[in-house]
Amino acid sequence: MKGKIVQVMGPVVDVFFDSYSPSIYEAIRVDELHVILEVQQLLDNGVVRTVAMDSTEGMVRGMECTAT
Repeated sequence: MKGKIVQVMGPVVDVFFDSYSPSIYEAIRVDELHVILEVQQLLDNGVVRTVAMDSTEGMVRGMECTAT
C-alpha cells in the first residue's frame, strides 16, 4: 500500500494512507531514500505517526512510502 509523508519533525514522521491503515510496529519504507519508518501511533483520518530507523535528512512532505 502506498502512502505520502505529511510531516517531518526530526526522527518523527507522519504518513497519510488513503485506503489502508497500517498496524502498530509495522514497517514503512520511504521509496526515494531507502529509509525504514516504524509505526508508533495511529492518528485521525488515515495518518500514522512513525519513528525513522535512520537519518531523515532530505525527507520532505509528499514523498511516497510503501507499507510492508
